Amino acid sequence: MTPSTADVLAARQRHFLASTVHYYREPLHLVRGQGVHVYDDAGREYLDCIGGIVCISAGHNHPRIKALVRQMLDDDELQHVSTLYLNRRPAELARELAAEAPAGIDRAFFTNSGSEANEAALLAARQATGETFVVNLRHSYHGGTAGTLAQCGLHTWRFRAQPAAAAASALEPYCYRCPFQQHPSSCQLECAQNIETTIQTATNGRIAAFIAEPVLGVGGFIAPPRDYFIEAARIVRAYGGKYISDEVQTGVGRCGGSFFATRDLGIDADAITMAKGLGNGAAIGAALMRQELSDALAGKLLFNTFGSDPYQTAQAKLVVDIVREEGLIENARTMGARLIDGLRTIMARRRLIGDVRGRGLLVGIELVKDQKTKEHAVAETAELMECCREKGVLVGKGGLRGNVVRIAPPLTINPAQCDQLLTAIDESLLAVERRLAS
Repeated sequence: MTPSTADVLAARQRHFLASTVHYYREPLHLVRGQGVHVYDDAGREYLDCIGGIVCISAGHNHPRIKALVRQMLDDDELQHVSTLYLNRRPAELARELAAEAPAGIDRAFFTNSGSEANEAALLAARQATGETFVVNLRHSYHGGTAGTLAQCGLHTWRFRAQPAAAAASALEPYCYRCPFQQHPSSCQLECAQNIETTIQTATNGRIAAFIAEPVLGVGGFIAPPRDYFIEAARIVRAYGGKYISDEVQTGVGRCGGSFFATRDLGIDADAITMAKGLGNGAAIGAALMRQELSDALAGKLLFNTFGSDPYQTAQAKLVVDIVREEGLIENARTMGARLIDGLRTIMARRRLIGDVRGRGLLVGIELVKDQKTKEHAVAETAELMECCREKGVLVGKGGLRGNVVRIAPPLTINPAQCDQLLTAIDESLLAVERRLAS
């Protein structure tokens, strides 16, 4: 018997950390999932358009994944084995990820999360270069551990007790709110050139690494232009640094171009990190890197107790197969384009939308009180989420001020479901506008 919402909420309030939050005025108690849908404790169906915070790639409870886990249990496969022993499951996953990565990035270290994957990549870069400074971006997010929070460009995620460990933040490549007051027609990639300015003014002139997401996820699905990454990599190389491409949210084909957005955007990376959609709900992350970085770690022990467990790595390997065999990257591209086109049509008649952006099935809708002043519509974003929930559609939010609606459904979403989402967004925007006018 499923405990009541009140019982679950009471247990959380009694035992969880004070930093634990939930969406919605009345917490949503989810108990079941299937495909692109989730169900609450009362049996109500919702279209899941945030994918468990950008984690569900192949769909909830994909039948092939369920069959694999059942078979592994029936076969008494090991539920845990560290890298001190051999096991085929992590080796098979490493081989498949190397096949998808850009040439030369063929060494893998498995973790439980994207935070740990980024920690491993940062450690390798510092070890390889002998430098400590890391340049990150304002509005970025790279994880919840001490080292990754030091590279976080959002005050809402940082703590007073958390040290800023040899970190410097370059200005964000945020076209809608360009820190240089430029427009696409006048842009000279000042944001990329600011990486060099940051190195020259906030470091000793040499860096260990530059870390950036191909799409700034928590920052509000900010999607810099391709040329930004090319210039960024050139500058990083000139100052002795390694380029870490954080694909925790953008990987596994979500951006609709290649399995890794790093490859699609031509990013000259030394390491790629990933998690979230790789496991389709399983707790697994990975740091992929060039041999040079891997070799720099020789002679020391870098170990993760659960990072190469058979069940997690087997599920992740099957997710890679499903993404390939079911055409989910192509679907992410076409469905993402359908959503962005539809949202831009809605934008023409709904004054609260300031910007629609993204890559593939990472789509952001920035809400503003006024399209000219671009004042952040924070309360309106929260209200929009409530309205969408009432219509059976779940979306997320992000951005420094929390005024960006984040859309990241399973890569299996179909045209009818995209249209359901668009209708819910349109009707919810109208409802919010009417509530504001009343």
